[in-house]
Amino acid sequence: MLDDADVTRVLVVTAHPDDVDFGASGTIAGWTDRGIEVTYCIVTDGDAGGFDPDVPRSEIPGIRRAEQIAAAAAVGVTDVRFLGYRDGELTVSHGLRRDISRVIRQVRPQRMLVQTPERNWERIPASHPDHMAAGEAAMQAVYPDARNPFAHPSLLDDEGLDAWSVPEVWVMAHPTLTHYIDITDAFPRKIAALRAHESQTAHMEDLEGFIRGWAARAGGLAGFEEGRLAEGFFIVSIPV
Repeated sequence: MLDDADVTRVLVVTAHPDDVDFGASGTIAGWTDRGIEVTYCIVTDGDAGGFDPDVPRSEIPGIRRAEQIAAAAAVGVTDVRFLGYRDGELTVSHGLRRDISRVIRQVRPQRMLVQTPERNWERIPASHPDHMAAGEAAMQAVYPDARNPFAHPSLLDDEGLDAWSVPEVWVMAHPTLTHYIDITDAFPRKIAALRAHESQTAHMEDLEGFIRGWAARAGGLAGFEEGRLAEGFFIVSIPV
């Protein structure tokens, strides 16, 4: 596994606004505190989300983009990119692989953080079809697409984007977690990021308690001292 000291750029790819904040924003706060540049690539605008029937559906994409930008700022992320795919309709298409490969070649990250393409039977909400499609497309963009100069030739020929090999991928909500990050000190910022997604979390009566319960269970699985909070990941190393 790469040492954080050897990582200067991280690219996060998720299906919806708020996915990264539920799954990894405590970890990301720690990375940005250490000077790592983090970029978010959000595949859809979350236009099928929201709980207020009085809000016109046409306004949801703009609302959710603004919420994600505010949430990112809460954990030190200023580069947020949206691909604009339709919420609830995501598939592992050639176009999606190309669009994620484009961002990989633009950002040139040493580490990526993605959603699991494998169904987690113990966490069905984490296994939303869009999540799994975004995770699979991101992994296919990592290998073989982004590193192959002959894949998606328009990226090089028309946009001048050279191939880039990503050596490490962290996977959120994977059925098998292999690494845990202590997020106890960053937990207030994680909650601030989640509260920024007002259209998604305002209806939750005890958001902080709910998330604290998740993080405490992860801390227990990690073997951390009682009371410590954690986020867990499956880590993949890829030869370059």
